Amino acid sequence: MAQFDHKKYEPFKSISLPSRRWPDRVLDRAPSWCSVDLRDGNQALVEPMTTRQKSILWDQLVKLGFKEIEVGFPSASIPDFDFVRQLIEENRIPDDVTIQVLTQARPELIGRTFEALKGVKRAILHVYNSTSTVQREQVFDLDRDGIIKIAVEGAVLVRDYALQYPETEWVFEYSPESFTGTELDFALDICNAVIDVWNPTNDRKCIINLPATVEMSTPNVYADQIEWFCDRVNRRESVVISLHTHNDRGCAVAAGELGMMAGADRVEGTLMGNGERTGNMDIITMAMNLYSQGVNPNLDLSRMDEVIETVKICTQLPVHPRHPYAGELVFTAFSGSHQDAIKKCLSKQEEAKPWQVAYLPIDPADIGRTYEEVIRINSQSGKGGIAYVLERDYGLILPRWLQIDFSSAVQAFAEEKESEVESDTIFDLFQQTYFPESYRWALGDYQVKRESGVDLLNAMLLVKGKAQHPLTGSGNGVVAAFVDAMQKFLGQKIVLVEYSEHALSRSADAEAICYIQLNIDGERRCGVGRSNDIVQASLNGILGAINSAAEQNAIDAA
Repeated sequence: MAQFDHKKYEPFKSISLPSRRWPDRVLDRAPSWCSVDLRDGNQALVEPMTTRQKSILWDQLVKLGFKEIEVGFPSASIPDFDFVRQLIEENRIPDDVTIQVLTQARPELIGRTFEALKGVKRAILHVYNSTSTVQREQVFDLDRDGIIKIAVEGAVLVRDYALQYPETEWVFEYSPESFTGTELDFALDICNAVIDVWNPTNDRKCIINLPATVEMSTPNVYADQIEWFCDRVNRRESVVISLHTHNDRGCAVAAGELGMMAGADRVEGTLMGNGERTGNMDIITMAMNLYSQGVNPNLDLSRMDEVIETVKICTQLPVHPRHPYAGELVFTAFSGSHQDAIKKCLSKQEEAKPWQVAYLPIDPADIGRTYEEVIRINSQSGKGGIAYVLERDYGLILPRWLQIDFSSAVQAFAEEKESEVESDTIFDLFQQTYFPESYRWALGDYQVKRESGVDLLNAMLLVKGKAQHPLTGSGNGVVAAFVDAMQKFLGQKIVLVEYSEHALSRSADAEAICYIQLNIDGERRCGVGRSNDIVQASLNGILGAINSAAEQNAIDAA
């Protein structure tokens, strides 16, 4: 049999729902969002987040406006248990934010979960067990009654334990794990059995979460499943229907949107879609999709670069340059016809009118970005010649975003001279652009020390080579501490968007070169630093970007 044989797979069975209503509905409101970055996202990382990374991500999620945040599986992980306790004991949970914790429907795990939550003002206790046909038959070797028994016993334990902690406002959530692989009638039976135990009311609702733990069908089939379930579940007015989609087929956002149209109230997901296998539903994409349709997403995504920086620091994962809304290149036009259309639309766009610009579904300024026109350089050396000759002749390996930034200087020179730009001229232009002879600020002596996992920097800033200003900053690393110090000095928001570095030779005393991109109050600026010391090169690159902004009057120069 051939290795690539489609015949071993069966098509997913569709739902008989001739009177389906969801296709005629339009999304006109945002769901209740629940971020599961700190649990579902964290368990999918090669290197799980440290306590400090979790803390950074927690602060970002609160700042974005999430009102429900899943913070861990405290009964199964000591780090998760400790993090939950830290949030509670340090009083870091705002009054309008509810933490959510996950546990399997097992007595010893449920008891430990309540220990972790002791003293919390309000919490969602999320209990689950596997219900799919393949799990029942091949993993647990149980019939339907056996699986229902597990769920009901778990629901009873959760209910009874909660009575021992009357100081906390409890919200109960149940998930029939692998809902999409579970027969609909059985999913309904097991959820109704749990609902009967919890006895929710309009004033004290429970959450029934219907996860596409593995995405198995097209999004319209998932929407049919959700509408079928919503129409039949007991006490619908007292039940919050929640979605938790995964991206195995690349349709997690679409499934979430169609599931909302089918009657769901709540959506669980992660920033940038981090999660197991191909990932969870990307809340940023779904929220921005709503925003682009004139619907308030109830999340503040106006500082997208800051969000990207946080996600990269905490997950150690890159953000694809074509990632919806967040990618480096999503507001960049390479095509001449695209550039012309965008220019014409922008020149006619009136502030009071709805946004209508060709190729730009939203105004990049709304999320702290700008439209970038990038002209591809064509010469006898071919496309991409700039990066090629700089690497071949000078050992400079420019990341794509710096190639884009530098290409404007080469393009302007080529248009003025009306001739091919030689390799040495390109290198001279690079030097002039990123290592100018005169600059406003330079870094003098500095010291860095580490206390309680935080780097503290003290430095002197040279002004035009003479006057000095003391700098102090802190952060997760020397670079973050220096950015923090310059923010304080300039009084402007600075976010490190991109960082890349390499050695200029293979010798032990090789000079290092660092490429930096900053977002300074919404404007992207690039800088380059080089030194025999990698830290010095990084700090020089940051100052290079800041000096460039000052030179173009983009920041107030001291």
